[in-house]
Amino acid sequence: MAGRLEPPQGAESAPFWEATRGGTLLIQWCSACNRGIFYPRSFCPHCLAMDGVLEWRTASGRATVYAASVEHKPAAGGSTFSDGQPYVVALVDLEEGVRMMTNVVGCTPEDVHPGQAVTVTWEPLSDGRQLPLFTPS
Repeated sequence: MAGRLEPPQGAESAPFWEATRGGTLLIQWCSACNRGIFYPRSFCPHCLAMDGVLEWRTASGRATVYAASVEHKPAAGGSTFSDGQPYVVALVDLEEGVRMMTNVVGCTPEDVHPGQAVTVTWEPLSDGRQLPLFTPS
């Protein structure tokens, strides 16, 4: 039985994924405009600064649900991580000011709502990396 589709790792995201092995959530930070960046990339999407001003910072792991959607009928033949059960796809705003797409776990899908406080949790992947998910605080 297939599991979750595992995200690829590229040059820009390698530090992010390496940190997940130890349960650390990193975000990129632009020292030129002093703003957080997610998803990892080679330039700042806010001020367009290039390499040399981007650094990695440890995130608190605390976030607020911005928006959420319940997938009631997972696609046949795709990922079976939910065993065919409904699951939540959410946008969460980290305390550090970046928004990321994730899943909210550890509660019924109907209990997830905008404004809800959530905290990072981890799902192991086959290669030792961990996928950041969120659970109600």
